[in-house]
Amino acid sequence: MAGSEIDRRARRSAEVAAFLDRAGRMAPQASGGRLAFALDATMSRQPTWDLACTLQGGMFEAARRAGGLEVQLVYFRGLGEARASPWVRDAAALSRVMSGIDCRGGLTQIGRVLDHVDRAAARRPVAALAYVGDAMEEEIDRLAEKAGRLRLRGVRAFMFLEGADPAARRAFGEIARITGGALLPFDRSAAGELGALLGAVATYAAGGRPALEAARTGAARRLLVDLRP
Repeated sequence: MAGSEIDRRARRSAEVAAFLDRAGRMAPQASGGRLAFALDATMSRQPTWDLACTLQGGMFEAARRAGGLEVQLVYFRGLGEARASPWVRDAAALSRVMSGIDCRGGLTQIGRVLDHVDRAAARRPVAALAYVGDAMEEEIDRLAEKAGRLRLRGVRAFMFLEGADPAARRAFGEIARITGGALLPFDRSAAGELGALLGAVATYAAGGRPALEAARTGAARRLLVDLRP
């Protein structure tokens, strides 16, 4: 590798480290009591969308024990369609929203999800983003830039990855790293594990790190391993 390329990468690494250090000092405490629950609703996601519909009630129950939570459903599908529900405080309301949505073919729009959460957090704190998907068809550098803005807002991204797509794993991991969240691979067949992890993320969004520590569940301990102060 040419010396100039090595120097360029070293400078970029130093710049990223400096940014993360600055962001860590600036970010507010992540206990805003609001969770953006975002899902890829392109055609391949229908089975997991149906699973999420059945599991989301557990998020509210876990959050209730930690002090309550507002959740907003964010999704994309089809040819450029991306939407968000109102913020809701009960599982039944979110279930009604989700039951009226079907998955449609299209490309990923993760960048639009990150932009939406950034705007929402600018108006009122959002503690966490839980994103569920299996693919990434965007420029990773642009997603990283958008993730940096979330970090400055104090929003941690918990990136649930179904499957083993290498581009998705790399991008999801980078978004999680930059925001101080976690990459959480899962198997659709292990519904209990996914439900427990979603519940742990909701617990964090409702009450921050102290709530996770008090929960003392396996899923909570798994998140605590990945969470940076």
